Amino acid sequence: MLRIHFTAADLTRVRVAASPDPLWEVCMSLHRLRTRQARRPYAPWYRAARTRLHEGGLSGAVRSLLLPLVPRTGYFPDFLTPAESAEGLDAGLKGILATSPDRVLDEARRLSRAGGGPSWGARLAEKEVRSRLTRTIRAYHDAVVAPHGDEIQARFEAERAVRARTLLDGGLDGLLRTPGSGAEWKPPVLTVGYPVDRDLYLEGRGLRLIPSYFCRGNPVALADPGLEPVLVYPLGHESPRRPPPGGQGEPLAALIGRTRAAVLSAAASGTGATTGELALAAGVSASSASQHATALRNAGLLVSRRHAMSVLHTPTPLGSTLLAADRPADSSPGRPPAEVG
Repeated sequence: MLRIHFTAADLTRVRVAASPDPLWEVCMSLHRLRTRQARRPYAPWYRAARTRLHEGGLSGAVRSLLLPLVPRTGYFPDFLTPAESAEGLDAGLKGILATSPDRVLDEARRLSRAGGGPSWGARLAEKEVRSRLTRTIRAYHDAVVAPHGDEIQARFEAERAVRARTLLDGGLDGLLRTPGSGAEWKPPVLTVGYPVDRDLYLEGRGLRLIPSYFCRGNPVALADPGLEPVLVYPLGHESPRRPPPGGQGEPLAALIGRTRAAVLSAAASGTGATTGELALAAGVSASSASQHATALRNAGLLVSRRHAMSVLHTPTPLGSTLLAADRPADSSPGRPPAEVG
């Protein structure tokens, strides 16, 4: 178990990441790539990823350079997920290159002691080897993470909406009970499932919660307690959608009409909308609103997440773009379209 110890100051510095973290997604996706465990929600991604890596000539580099640094279980170096990655892929890769050689060497040795380090791990302290590593990470991200950017962003925005509702309804206590399955908040300690038994003392630095599309099972924290405290935890996943009968055009054609436009617009509030709120906005029954939400979700315009006793709906980046395109130029936007990270 991981026990995270809060002070009064830490409770004022809990925040949820503003956007998906590209380097955490890279590392977590490498776990998904190499294990069959919990693969079903990622089955379409897994097939596409293997194809793209093979066609792009990246399979060998990923197998020889990336996978040895991110073992399926246990420790992997903290320098692979620097705090700068919160600002985007470019900033994160610069953070990897800027890591001191001494720290890189120390973490490479720790990986080796854990039984997962490659024989060449010590050479990561060399700038040229790390440059090659960052080039491979960028190519891997562009090949297998970036093409799913809309889906990742949609899930992330849905999670942010749920967290906002949780904070409004249950306060900070409610928020701290929710990251990852089995989380238990007994002030001032948050306990979550973890492969090893450890304590993390925040000591006034606060905690950044990072929802991750590719994270499954237990949340993940940085190994070095001296770094900025983060807790990476899994986003919820639906089972892969079955294509509707009659071809791909039917769900989108079914969106034409004022009611569904009203439902999609209502879901674009800053914290999403429940089915009841969609019904109220569209002037229909709850069951009818649910049916319209299903059509929008099947067309890739809406994401639905269970929140307590309700279902919370938020637009995908495509749904937000559709709303923005439909909005008159001189009108005030209710919410900007989400950007793909």
